Amino acid sequence: MVAVGQQAPDFRASAFVGDGGELLELVSEIKQHEAVVLLFAPADFVGPCTAEWLAVQEAWGDTRGLALIGITGDSLFSHAAYADEYEVPVPLVSDFHAGIADQYDLLLGEWEGHQHIPARATVVIDGDWEVQAVEQADPLAQDSPSPSERATRELDELGFDLPRPDVEYGTQ
Repeated sequence: MVAVGQQAPDFRASAFVGDGGELLELVSEIKQHEAVVLLFAPADFVGPCTAEWLAVQEAWGDTRGLALIGITGDSLFSHAAYADEYEVPVPLVSDFHAGIADQYDLLLGEWEGHQHIPARATVVIDGDWEVQAVEQADPLAQDSPSPSERATRELDELGFDLPRPDVEYGTQ
């Protein structure tokens, strides 16, 4: 797993943003923001991951200087349906072949019959490309605190003073 204190691997990938697909580059997000939070999940529509992402959007979504990016192994078509169903305003990156998850060493070997897909994790990257937090959980676990809740402390240390997301499992 990519470790705290390491330089974050860069990536370019297709993402569903707003109402269509576009190329998302981590370097651009880091240049434009003080910090970036990568929210990894194996797939769209995974209940506990969705509950966590919705709580993150509510708690951190309008935070100036902070970029939120969702990354799953699903296609842009799935991302479009997911964004529509849950009103997801953050970019949803398609890591269809798990290249990004592999770079971050957040790759599940096998999960629910799928091979080599992203794990469930929250990664916080500061404006100097340094990984500040890596929090991981089983995709179906209803962990309390969730990976994103555990990452709040590192965002506070970066000066964001954010509320901890209130993850309510079973509501999606």
